Amino acid sequence: MFQGKQITIFGGSGFIGRNIVRELAQKGARIRVACRDVEAAKFLKVQGVVGQVTPVHIDVTEGLSAIAPAVEGADMVINLCGILYESGRNRFDAVQGTAPGLIAGAAAKAGASRLLHVSAIGADAGSASRYARSKAAGEDAVRGAFPAATILRPSIVFGPDDDFFNRFGAMAESFPFLPLIGGGTTRFQPVYVDDVANAALKALASDEAAGKTYELGGPKIYTFKELMELVVAQTGRARRLVDIPFWAASIEAAFLEWLPTPPLTRDQVILLKSDNVVSEGALTLADLGVTPTACEAILPTYLDRFRTGGRYNRFRAA
Repeated sequence: MFQGKQITIFGGSGFIGRNIVRELAQKGARIRVACRDVEAAKFLKVQGVVGQVTPVHIDVTEGLSAIAPAVEGADMVINLCGILYESGRNRFDAVQGTAPGLIAGAAAKAGASRLLHVSAIGADAGSASRYARSKAAGEDAVRGAFPAATILRPSIVFGPDDDFFNRFGAMAESFPFLPLIGGGTTRFQPVYVDDVANAALKALASDEAAGKTYELGGPKIYTFKELMELVVAQTGRARRLVDIPFWAASIEAAFLEWLPTPPLTRDQVILLKSDNVVSEGALTLADLGVTPTACEAILPTYLDRFRTGGRYNRFRAA
């Protein structure tokens, strides 16, 4: 299916992207990784043979003139571009609202047979969150420009390079407590990055997936508090879990979001007021033939580095 195919992946050097690149390279695809920082993406070249994986400089905020060359000759196109916070030219509307439609339109014009767009659970045009609204706008733009596109909406994605469990693992290592924003009652359905990558390949290979939207979640739903308890258990750190009301978190975020890499923004606080789980009746990993992997099976393989004494001590989480 993928042998010899030319596939362009926007945002392919990111957390999800590097896993998809690996899987496609193993199946013989020729991969063009469209990203802002080519130097930082050069590590992807070793995922395939010489010349199989090629990073190219593309800034999707520069519009169609920058995007179109990246999809020339592409058999398939994948869009993974997304941001967790705004910085400089990287605004939610530009990266997640406008760019997906431009990518989809360019892919259609270039004659690509398949387009995969990765969005997020919680994409909602009526949300109070600008992140969620931009995700919904991006989905609408993709459907309008490339009706046969497949859309994947993952919940929190976890794995060795994730930004969620590693962030709180580092906090457990450095601070005497972990925060429970809004009391920690918000529900999540974390999905393993390898399962997302497998779902992406299954969706691209399946004619039945064309034009459909899938919500990707793991086998279990957790509250935010339960996820913090997992972090405590896997790091072996005796840390208090401290309730922080939404209003207090918003005040704190108003200052934190001015940092170069903000640990929390006011828009993220808004997102935390809504559950992030697979909707009832949605198409899921199972519909793509992927069996979800539990957090408990993977977290010990990388959170061990936050244990007292590091990953080579004798402690093992129960």
